[in-house]
Amino acid sequence: MDGVTGLTFVILAAGEGKRMRSRHPKVLHRLCGRPLLGYPLRIARALADRIVLVVGRDADGVRRAAGAGVEFVEQTERLGTGHALLQARAVCGNGPIVVLPGDSPLLSEATLTRLIQHHAKTGAAATLLTATVERPAGYGRVLRQRGRVQGIVEDRDATDDQKKIREINTSVYCLDPRPLWPALAKVGASNEQGEYYLTDVIAILAKAGARVEAVTTADPAEALGVNDRKQLAALAALQRHRILDRLMTEGVTIVDPATTYVDDTVSIGPDTVLHPNVTLEGETVLGAECVVGAGSQIAASRLGDRVTVKPYCVLTEAVVEDGATLGPFCHLRPASHVGPKAKIGNFVELKKSRIGRGAKVPHLSYVGDAIVGEDVNIGAGTITCNYDGVDKHRTVIGNAAFIGTNSSLVAPLTIGEGAYVGAGSVITKDVPPGALAVGRAPQVVKEGWAQRRKATRKKD
Repeated sequence: MDGVTGLTFVILAAGEGKRMRSRHPKVLHRLCGRPLLGYPLRIARALADRIVLVVGRDADGVRRAAGAGVEFVEQTERLGTGHALLQARAVCGNGPIVVLPGDSPLLSEATLTRLIQHHAKTGAAATLLTATVERPAGYGRVLRQRGRVQGIVEDRDATDDQKKIREINTSVYCLDPRPLWPALAKVGASNEQGEYYLTDVIAILAKAGARVEAVTTADPAEALGVNDRKQLAALAALQRHRILDRLMTEGVTIVDPATTYVDDTVSIGPDTVLHPNVTLEGETVLGAECVVGAGSQIAASRLGDRVTVKPYCVLTEAVVEDGATLGPFCHLRPASHVGPKAKIGNFVELKKSRIGRGAKVPHLSYVGDAIVGEDVNIGAGTITCNYDGVDKHRTVIGNAAFIGTNSSLVAPLTIGEGAYVGAGSVITKDVPPGALAVGRAPQVVKEGWAQRRKATRKKD
């Protein structure tokens, strides 16, 4: 960060999260496409010189979620936030230390930048981020005397008068390590929880005459944390609102924001339109001028420009190139690739298949483990029989081939360029380019049969 060097971010992610009632650590629960831990990590990666993560429960899982570029320390005994920070002392360096909770996803980079710059400008021993809220219950209260911060009292330890204070601690701090560590060594556990509170450092520093500063966030929502699944849902709703506001500002039309769900990890180009009940998840990218119809769900997929997704389509780990049309009611399973201007119609399922430019699979077909060339037409009811009960096999269909309706293509199989397959065929052998293949029983016509049958029934 400009003007601040040697900045260490310590993210506290060792809490039990008992109120989540989960087998998984709280920081791994997902909110709008990211684990809770992903939000402070994103800010830390933008601002910090060093990132330290304090882990506890399921430490290996948290390490995997955090990824590279992070130093880990383990808090084997969960004895409070002060004890957690103390575990990181050996790896923090001599520069300013920013402490973040692992479960506050709405904190913004701009607010944290303001906190760090204020800390550096004032030369404070500690600078805490506060918020003024209407309902402070459950949060630590900031204690002031003649406007100066004197300490923080946790909600469960506060007196009735202190509980009336509306300025709360957000558990976000910028700290000078030189006075921090001696002050932290003086913290005791004489509280209702029997824990070593990091908040007690503030009072210790203030009583010693050290400068303690506070920066108040303009948006109190940034202070909100997650303690249970109700709060997880409430914060997800706030985050979705922010995401949709940003997208609309960037030129995306969202017909009904109240019923549209877009993860924080999604990217959308301008002039794209999202209809009601659309869900976009994971590392999904939509290009410009796309239309996504009502009820469609797209996860971890990449769509080019001018792609039309008609209502009620499901895409997972798929690629769709410029100008293609999908649906309604189509299903693109992982590793499906739809080429430019191709058409995948209603009730079509693709799996691990590549559809060439301008090819058409209009309706009621299954195409799995296949390579379909350019300008191919696949008739209704066609299936690639790719599984023999043991292994999967590939079907290759050459450019401009025509597959008649209700055909079964038994892989491994190659159908040559420009070849035709007659409707209702079961094709088990390769078809040369330009050939016609018909694999069905010969038609039998018995003239007068219907009349004779009727006559026989009348006699009975």
